[in-house]
Amino acid sequence: MTEPGSGSGASGAATAASALPPWYQGTGRKLLFVTGTRADYGKLEPLARAAQAAGFVIGFFITGMHMMSRYGETKLEVKRFAGADFFEFVNQREGDPQDFILAKTVMGFSDFVHEHRPDLVIVHGDRVEALAAAIVCAMKYIPSAHIEGGEVSGTIDESIRHCNTKLCATHFVSCEEARARVLALGEDPGRVYTIGSPELDAHARPSGVSIDEVRRYYEIASPDFGIAVFHPVTSEAHTMQAQAESLFGRLQASGRYFVVIAPNNDPGTDGIFSVLQRLPSERFRLIPSMRFAYFSELMRHAAVMVGNSSAGVREAPFLGLPSLDVGSRQHRRAFAPSITAASAFDTDTIDQFLAQSWGRRFEPDHSFGSGEAAQGFVQVLDDAGFWKQSLQKAFGGGEGGVEGRVEGRAA
Repeated sequence: MTEPGSGSGASGAATAASALPPWYQGTGRKLLFVTGTRADYGKLEPLARAAQAAGFVIGFFITGMHMMSRYGETKLEVKRFAGADFFEFVNQREGDPQDFILAKTVMGFSDFVHEHRPDLVIVHGDRVEALAAAIVCAMKYIPSAHIEGGEVSGTIDESIRHCNTKLCATHFVSCEEARARVLALGEDPGRVYTIGSPELDAHARPSGVSIDEVRRYYEIASPDFGIAVFHPVTSEAHTMQAQAESLFGRLQASGRYFVVIAPNNDPGTDGIFSVLQRLPSERFRLIPSMRFAYFSELMRHAAVMVGNSSAGVREAPFLGLPSLDVGSRQHRRAFAPSITAASAFDTDTIDQFLAQSWGRRFEPDHSFGSGEAAQGFVQVLDDAGFWKQSLQKAFGGGEGGVEGRVEGRAA
């Protein structure tokens, strides 16, 4: 395993997982997916599978939370992807501040792409790992694509997401509202493709596992359960423990059984963990992370979803699952009828939601697509014109005149 900011192997930053990697043998274009969390992998995986089936060579640059045992060491989930190559980079230690993580990842990723030269780098969303890769690609004129730009949340995550939009060469957005925001940032309309949210592709199809298998594998005691996922908000790190105490206090008072997925590693996570670790195990099943297929099946059978995960405002409405969106993390991101919004300290609304929404089902919401994002992604990549775009962007569109292009760029 590599150390933060250093590594073994030729690049000094990352190591390949196989002795004879297809990355160096394949004749197709090489797509590198940068993944730092279980959440972004769930969105990137359907795109990678469709691209692989279309003849592209697939690699994953695995970093961030994936490499940390506290969060389930989810790199193992990524490495179940058959026929791809995997490059691992440890970009942080427990407690590292976000700016340190960003700097380490910029250095590590820059070293990696200097030697491994992908044809296209795909990043998702608003994490610092995506920002690091986007910075490197922009500086080195390496083609890059940003998944789910143009979305809003009201926290520092939103600022990072919009930075990634300006840095990346092309954009695959989830809806027309997101497309409009990307265009408002001055991006070329010809570089912005509306395909929907990729994770919905998996939720639109059978998971491949039964709920009995899920409950048995993760030791979930009750068949009547809610799901709770509560992440830190970086701008509110000093209040996250108090928010968690209020929210989980109401969940405990409800007398219901909850499957709790551990929070991410943003500042404030320790305060949340301190609350979760005191919850009674007979009513709360705390799990570091879940396989995506298992989580999808769990959502299909849950009574409610509670917290501030994007799954509560994106996947839950798609499945018709009632969700309580807690706090500011997903502010203004979605408005489906199945979503109830509340502050973590709004105990009356939390209690009312649990009493009135438990076990309800709503009509599926298709505001972010119908589960065909991967098909749209590959259709764009199969267009020869996509690979001929200039890598010099101009505000509002047009060619900037730089020599580097997606196809045949200068070394």
